[in-house]
Amino acid sequence: EGDRPTLVEPPEQLPDWLQRAIREVGRDAALISDWLNTGPALQWRQGLPPGLETRVEWRQFSALTVGIAGRYDLVFLKLYASADSTGPESVHYQDLLRLQPSGDELDKAAEWVRAQDASPDFARILEEVVSHARQDLS
Repeated sequence: EGDRPTLVEPPEQLPDWLQRAIREVGRDAALISDWLNTGPALQWRQGLPPGLETRVEWRQFSALTVGIAGRYDLVFLKLYASADSTGPESVHYQDLLRLQPSGDELDKAAEWVRAQDASPDFARILEEVVSHARQDLS
């Protein structure tokens, strides 16, 4: 499809006009102050889940086109964030559980996450998160 939008690398910092809009929406919707941020931009450089760009759902909001990652890719990203955060109480782990990943999805996501950080400590934490998730999802 020639007219299909493509992913564009996020900026280091969002433009001022967008930051103002983010604050406004956050205030109006009672969201945490950094509900939308460029934190995932680092992941862009490190590597996104394989095939993510083919699964993005594109939506048009007036002049703004937004790409939305699907559930499958969110399992990968939330597993990585869960292993990189403070444990089962983290918002990322809770989000992962809400996605209800299958055992196969957890295995595929864990394989990708392992490639993001090769340190033995991270591998151990990742295995603990996957083990907890399997228990919590059963």
